[in-house]
Amino acid sequence: MFPPAYQLPGAILLVLAGALTCFAGYRLFRIVLGIYGFILGAMVASSMMGVTNTGGMIIAGLAGGLAGALILVFAYFIGIALVGAGLGALVAHVFWGYVGSGDPPAMMVIILSVLGAIGAMLLQRYVIIVSTAFGGAWTVIVGGLETAGGRGASRGSASEVWILYPLTPAPGHRWVPFAWIVLGLIGTGVQLAITGRKR
Repeated sequence: MFPPAYQLPGAILLVLAGALTCFAGYRLFRIVLGIYGFILGAMVASSMMGVTNTGGMIIAGLAGGLAGALILVFAYFIGIALVGAGLGALVAHVFWGYVGSGDPPAMMVIILSVLGAIGAMLLQRYVIIVSTAFGGAWTVIVGGLETAGGRGASRGSASEVWILYPLTPAPGHRWVPFAWIVLGLIGTGVQLAITGRKR
């Protein structure tokens, strides 16, 4: 969570990072790991601060972001497995959000995360391309919804801090999964044909 003044700049950074990841994720995989490690670390660390502690949220977000980025960049192979597991968890949430309500069953998330991690290690190049394309596409959608100002990707608390919910960006918008699939397929095609080709 961050102060609301950081909502628009944060959303724009999500769109830019998502586009970079979607269309050049394989070529820039270590950078992508750093970006997503930073986002994850910042989200986790800033959520540990009180909603009235603006300075603490910012400092914790930056420190947590740097720690998350360093962890994923230096743990390259673990990062590949985590990317696969994260993609599996994302698929579980998107699928369940489309056919069910609430959170998906824990066993479904666990099974898809494990399958994603195993697949990432066995088919590194292709899994990296597909996962970065679809992960980047999802980040573009989350950031785009937030940039549009629809408050679909975040929820405000009583003090109106910006709390990002990246796995459920737009409850009630049935078009989001379709847009994600189309953008992810375009990103996959671009990476396979141009940016992710073997030299």
